[in-house]
Amino acid sequence: MKHTRLGRTGLSVSRLCLGTMTFGYQCEEDTSHAILDAAAEGGITFIDTADVYPLGGDGTTVGRTEEIVGRWLNGRRDDFVVATKCVGAMSTKRWDRGASRKHIMDAVDGSLRRLQTDYIDLYQMHQFDPSVTQDETLSALTDLVRIGKVRYVGCSNYLAYELARGVGRSETLGLARYDSVQPRYNLLYRNIERELLPLCQQEGIGVIPYNPLAGGFLSGKHQRGIPTEGTRFTLGTAMERYQERYWHDRQFNAVDALRPLAAESGVSVATLAVQWVLANPVVTAPIVGASRPEQLADALAAVVTELPSDVKLALDELTIDYVNHPALR
Repeated sequence: MKHTRLGRTGLSVSRLCLGTMTFGYQCEEDTSHAILDAAAEGGITFIDTADVYPLGGDGTTVGRTEEIVGRWLNGRRDDFVVATKCVGAMSTKRWDRGASRKHIMDAVDGSLRRLQTDYIDLYQMHQFDPSVTQDETLSALTDLVRIGKVRYVGCSNYLAYELARGVGRSETLGLARYDSVQPRYNLLYRNIERELLPLCQQEGIGVIPYNPLAGGFLSGKHQRGIPTEGTRFTLGTAMERYQERYWHDRQFNAVDALRPLAAESGVSVATLAVQWVLANPVVTAPIVGASRPEQLADALAAVVTELPSDVKLALDELTIDYVNHPALR
């Protein structure tokens, strides 16, 4: 496994980050722990989760994923860089969500308890909260860094102007700075190349993209027609979102066009898709998830096999239309 620095910080992270949002809903705890074991054996030392996970769950399942990760980490916490997120609703209380000081302070203690740790390496705002000033949010995050509950802070699903505004307020007020951003990015969703990635390159912000396989769509295993059972395309509260993002003839046509390129390169379609994300010099570590341990093999192979420049160019040209994807987030 290769390692790199997170943005301009001195923190070293593995070139793949294990995403855990399937834990506790799409897969049970024993399978979740087996996935964590497989990731560790493959050299992944960077783990990402969130207080509202698992994906597809509801108000009765929030926190379950962190609890599963916390039990696995017990006794080996210092061997891993652990990232989590807050902002999503943790209960029906109006103040138990968002990016206010009140919620951030409550949320971090909940995550620390569930993860069975006394510090979080990377604490991220899960999404932008327009109802709270960035000054309030960044001030609360700064206090968490100063008291040692958090080492670094980042954000997820921020648009370029929202991140730029946050960096500017941090510089003006001398507050903790977003050292990373977690955007959606894959061959079928490239619009962060327009503004967000150039901003991150200029400002030295780490990029930890999620959905490098488009929720498994770029594995090539899906067939046109009724969405595949047991996947994110039929998963609880998440299925409508994933079907809207990817379950269309246009995306199926793109995957069909990827197959010969993967065959020529001697890799799977999934490996090719992760290789392409890793080949972007602004990307720190793609977040790869799984519902079974063996699903990590394709992503792990992407780290040790380099994407040929001619194949990279062909992939860029094949999916150029997705740079101007109509969806913003």
